[in-house]
Amino acid sequence: MTTEGEKTTTPAARGEDARRSAKRAIVGRLSWGLADQAASSMTNFAVGIYVARSLGLTAFGVFSLAWLTYGVVLNVARGLATDPLVVRFSGAPQSSWRTAAARSSGAALSVGTVLGVVCLLVGLGLGGSVGPAFACLGVVLPALLLQDAWRFAFFAAGAGHKAFANDLVWGVALVPAMVVAARVGSVAAFVLAWGASAAVAAAYGCFQSGMRPRPTRAPGWLHEQRDLGYRYLVENVSLSGASQLRAYGLGAIVGVGAVGAVRGAELLLGPFLALLMGLSLVTVAEAARVLRQAPHRLGPFCLALGGGQAAAALLWGAALLLVPDRLGELVLGGVWHSASQLIVPATLGVAGAGLGSGAAAGLRALAAARRGLRCQLFASACYVGGGLGGAAVAGTVGSAWGVAAATVCGSAVWWLHLRSALRERHHDHLREVRTS
Repeated sequence: MTTEGEKTTTPAARGEDARRSAKRAIVGRLSWGLADQAASSMTNFAVGIYVARSLGLTAFGVFSLAWLTYGVVLNVARGLATDPLVVRFSGAPQSSWRTAAARSSGAALSVGTVLGVVCLLVGLGLGGSVGPAFACLGVVLPALLLQDAWRFAFFAAGAGHKAFANDLVWGVALVPAMVVAARVGSVAAFVLAWGASAAVAAAYGCFQSGMRPRPTRAPGWLHEQRDLGYRYLVENVSLSGASQLRAYGLGAIVGVGAVGAVRGAELLLGPFLALLMGLSLVTVAEAARVLRQAPHRLGPFCLALGGGQAAAALLWGAALLLVPDRLGELVLGGVWHSASQLIVPATLGVAGAGLGSGAAAGLRALAAARRGLRCQLFASACYVGGGLGGAAVAGTVGSAWGVAAATVCGSAVWWLHLRSALRERHHDHLREVRTS
């Protein structure tokens, strides 16, 4: 019995409070993801702008080839080391997370060391203007991959503020490094400066986490996570590898300057790409939490995620079309004229990627690695075919339109597979209920 003036809390009210609390927690984690990626992308944006203005279109194309190669290696490390960590240890007890994070970061460091040696040898063998950039990339790869591994580990633990702080440290360290590189005035110097500042952030990550990476435990981690890791490896590498093949093919068909123009267009879309990449750091972990707590909400969550990103990309692209040439030249220098012609197709391509990323997060949360692999292989094949086919027909602009069409087609396939995976899970759940 309650007295007058006392308030009772009904089960419905408690449930509503719990839902509001859960929503606030999700918004908080997503906000840290966006803040972290804003810091990271501003760093990358500053590097790209600085190199473009300092070295010109052709040298910027060489730097872009090294940057894209780093993207391939980064996706190898993520597929084998950090993606399984996010899927299986997001929200896990602290002791389990610490053990897994130490092994996962050790695996990322090992991947960086092995592929760094390969990249160094390839660079020494190539020579010319491209070789030194690749050799220097090989030297700094271990630090770059370790820094990225700490970011994913912090987000898996729900500590996005630590990832944000780590990227801020990288940005601060990058300032004097870029000044020194500008005085040297070579692509190799900029690559070394970029990697050296990442090494500072990677060391800070060890301090933040209170542990060191365990490379000796890497084989065990790779073996235990092989059911997800190897599929994620192929999926990730097919994505970044497609970008690399397109860049190499575009350079061969049109010229290295075309690679610089494409990279310039990507820099113009940098703020939105920061949004896309920032959300990708936390969306899989959030989708996994939604699946555990309210499985019926996974589909709407992924749709809201993908649709919101696509809409934001279109708005940003529309704003870019209003930028006057004088302002564009102030930002990108001589790269602006070529890059500005690619704004419309590049925006459509990014919008398609944003829409598909919502479905991709859902498939990752469902641990549907086989379906995700099929989607990514299809999307990557379309990307390479559209990019190179368009280049052969209409040069750099044709390549951009081919990629835009391929990305939209790939997004449709991602959503078809997510719908099928959700139906399968629903039917399996009903079968379990009937037989229990």
